[in-house]
Amino acid sequence: MNLRSINVLLFFILILQGCSSYSTRPSTASINIQPQSPVAHALLDQHKNWQGTPYQWGGESRQGVDCSAFTQLTYQTVFGYQLPRTTIAQVDSGVAIKQHQLTPGDLVFFKLGGNKQRHVGVYVEQGVFLHASTSKGVTLSRLDNPYWKQHYWKAVRPEK
Repeated sequence: MNLRSINVLLFFILILQGCSSYSTRPSTASINIQPQSPVAHALLDQHKNWQGTPYQWGGESRQGVDCSAFTQLTYQTVFGYQLPRTTIAQVDSGVAIKQHQLTPGDLVFFKLGGNKQRHVGVYVEQGVFLHASTSKGVTLSRLDNPYWKQHYWKAVRPEK
């Protein structure tokens, strides 16, 4: 293998590493949220438009989407802002904030599978976030769900 082939291979590994193939557990509680802000309302509209889209590692369309592509597409639709493509790059796309400081549109990150795999979603409000789950596809989940609470890593407010 020549150096160019190795670089191309490493590039694709980094792109695909953004979201884990580790199965995420769905929330067992039904999620009923009445949006209190225009941003939360727009994020719930995004959920309605994408709900049921299956998770596909490396996917970037309604045929299948991974978590970082979904947050990137959501940011483009809702805010007209281009986030980086991978979860790892999205972690560095803004200012880290505390969980109690979350506002609609902030990114929430999770460490899964031995801390090597990452997952990202967009905070809606009232403890709810929007994401592409490996088990449910595009869905809403609660931060206080025991699974997500256990794997919560950090939150970032992207610099727009």
